[in-house]
Amino acid sequence: MNFRIIDSNRKLFDCYEDLQAGDVVSGRIRLGQGQEHLLLDLVSRGVQVIPSASSQLCSRSKVYQAALLRHFMVKETLPIYSMQDMLEAVTEYGRVGVGSVVCKLDRANGGLGILRFTSIEDVYTQTALHVLLFPFVIQPFVHDCKDVRVVVLGDSVEAYRRYNPNNFRHNLHCGGTSQPWELTPAQLDFCHRVMARAGFLYAHVDLLVQADGSYSLSEINLRGGLRGARMSQQDYLEKVADIQRCEVEKLKASGGQQQ
Repeated sequence: MNFRIIDSNRKLFDCYEDLQAGDVVSGRIRLGQGQEHLLLDLVSRGVQVIPSASSQLCSRSKVYQAALLRHFMVKETLPIYSMQDMLEAVTEYGRVGVGSVVCKLDRANGGLGILRFTSIEDVYTQTALHVLLFPFVIQPFVHDCKDVRVVVLGDSVEAYRRYNPNNFRHNLHCGGTSQPWELTPAQLDFCHRVMARAGFLYAHVDLLVQADGSYSLSEINLRGGLRGARMSQQDYLEKVADIQRCEVEKLKASGGQQQ
């Protein structure tokens, strides 16, 4: 089967209307806010996207992450799209006795869109007054947890803890520091299961590790900061390119059918 391999945004949009089923777009697609529907269009037309369209959308939307992966996240994590969702969340959080909550704004990164409220009623008030805009993610605030970033690039895995004693946002961008983290086999398996569910070939997986040793997914992304990692940016980019190149070679060997 003959198929084209598109490896840049410019090439993609130059020939967008001519793409056919089996053609391959390799590399993250740079889209403006509101253009995500183009990922659906490509997949609907049979165009193969590497990394997957689902992983690219997860990396752009925390709400989509929660909708897809909330069973890996802190219990009672909810994507909120409307006032009806808020009403149901108020009832559910009241039923199970949730106190403080965290709200994650859909497209903010680096810890800048993480908001803490003393109760779900405070979130309801902010949405009813149109201060807090839909959609967003809410989840119970977890006390005394560790923030661990795991960078998974095929067989290459690096993990480090991010820590800020003065801020519950442990992101290095928010003033946190980092130290190596010894990832357990079970934690690595958990990361792989999350990645498989959302179609990630490689990922930055952020874990919340609680005092009792339990852990859950905080967020996942195709890219993220490397300030706490030992690997260089150049090494990282080369490994990502190798993973994508390997996927393209698999497609060639299989006649264009994704495995």
